[in-house]
Amino acid sequence: MFKRRNYTWNDGKNLSLCDRTLIMGILNGTPDSFSDGGQFNTPETATAHVKQMIEDGADIIDLGVESTRPGSTPLTTDEEIERLSLLIEPVLKASTVPVSIDTYHAKTAEYAFSKGAHILNDVWGLHYDPDMAAVVAKYKVPVIIMHNSNDTNYGDIIEDMKAFFFCAIDKALKEGVTPQQIWLDPGIGFGKTEEQNIEVMQRLGELTAYEYPVLLAPSRKRFIGSMLGGLPPEDRDEGTVAACITGVFQGVDMVRVHNVKMHKRALAVADGLLRGE
Repeated sequence: MFKRRNYTWNDGKNLSLCDRTLIMGILNGTPDSFSDGGQFNTPETATAHVKQMIEDGADIIDLGVESTRPGSTPLTTDEEIERLSLLIEPVLKASTVPVSIDTYHAKTAEYAFSKGAHILNDVWGLHYDPDMAAVVAKYKVPVIIMHNSNDTNYGDIIEDMKAFFFCAIDKALKEGVTPQQIWLDPGIGFGKTEEQNIEVMQRLGELTAYEYPVLLAPSRKRFIGSMLGGLPPEDRDEGTVAACITGVFQGVDMVRVHNVKMHKRALAVADGLLRGE
């Protein structure tokens, strides 16, 4: 059920699957993210948050500087790189764990990897920028292929999601990316209605059955707030824990969350029950 995969980077940072569910801590270096925009968009606040998340148990730090909340205005590549240039080096220096870059622009990704970033987290799953797969191949980094869509009219949502993934994987492999580099993310909260998000959560096992490790990122998403009677993002952490554990019991390998400490504790119990440790 659990994938066995190990990553080692030139700077000595390691990442190993199978022992337990990994935790990716969210670092929003944005002024306008839906949950914590404006809190961590300076070098001082960003690095302090990185250190705290690592102390709390984060295995990866995911740095993004463009908000993907509904209704947000997309940045140009130059604007994204300008924001990123303020944070990337301080964050990499402060972090003792791998750092992923959350972007769908190849130029931004190449900039981040040239500075030493370790992983690509692409919210358009190699479908937005035709040059992105080549950048991943060039730098030999793991890539998280997230499902996304501008249209919520699906046939069978999981089958449509698989087709999206297979298209991206084929593109990546043709560019020279190896299967060992590839992760999948069902894209909870992206290109889906609340009902579709719930259906995907209930059917995660159909995705984790494949050879590729799966990242689940439901943290503080709107469907959780709705299920909790309309709670705002900052009050959705307990609901996020429930969503993540639902994923863990269906075989997901890593969760992406805002509140690392809460999830570290909850997942220790979930992993112990599930894996018999």
